[in-house]
Amino acid sequence: MDILVIASSSRGNAYRISDGQTSLMLECGIPVREIQKALQFQLHKIDGCLLTHEHLDHSKAAKNLIKKGVEIYSSKGTLEMLGLSQQHRANVLYIGVTKRIGTFNILPFDVQHDAAEPLGFLIESIVTGERLLFFTDTYYLKYTFDRLSIIMGECNYSTEIIKENVNNGSIPEAHKNRVIQSHMSIETLLEFIKANDTSQLKKIYLLHMSDGNSNEDEFKRRVQEVTGVEVEVC
Repeated sequence: MDILVIASSSRGNAYRISDGQTSLMLECGIPVREIQKALQFQLHKIDGCLLTHEHLDHSKAAKNLIKKGVEIYSSKGTLEMLGLSQQHRANVLYIGVTKRIGTFNILPFDVQHDAAEPLGFLIESIVTGERLLFFTDTYYLKYTFDRLSIIMGECNYSTEIIKENVNNGSIPEAHKNRVIQSHMSIETLLEFIKANDTSQLKKIYLLHMSDGNSNEDEFKRRVQEVTGVEVEVC
């Protein structure tokens, strides 16, 4: 499976995955012009865009993508919050119900975030047989998965670093509380990885890392130590 990281931060998130026959966008939280440029102005090759939730750093370009003929897929709650529920290219995904898009089987699942009906996705290619797990903006996952090939998951902050930032006045207590109630820490991510079947795991992408509450090198090292696979910080 080919993965292109277009953007991954609180300023905007967008990714493209392809198994050689079907290409999907995961999130579209940057201006549509930037997406077009990253895709070498071949937006017509995108078979759909999956949205986890309505916050603009994940959905900013949704309306413009629809105008340009791209199918959008998300929960009913997300589409309603974005004012897209009546658009003919807006498609509802249901938790626990697999949706086939081209050569990808998409299984949506619920996550924990301060949004209307946020989702994560287990994506399986019938071409390559690979299983990709995608989740972001959730402080934990209540599910485990088997036969994972690729994990694209949020690794937003370190509990130790964020506490130190509150103590030294870098961030207010309220900001810390908001982060820990809506984003995943490196500690939680490591425990989650250990709970899953990673016997076929090839690579991990660490997404949505906080600028001030994280340590890129440390996070990469810790995940590699637990998994023994290639880790890419996005």
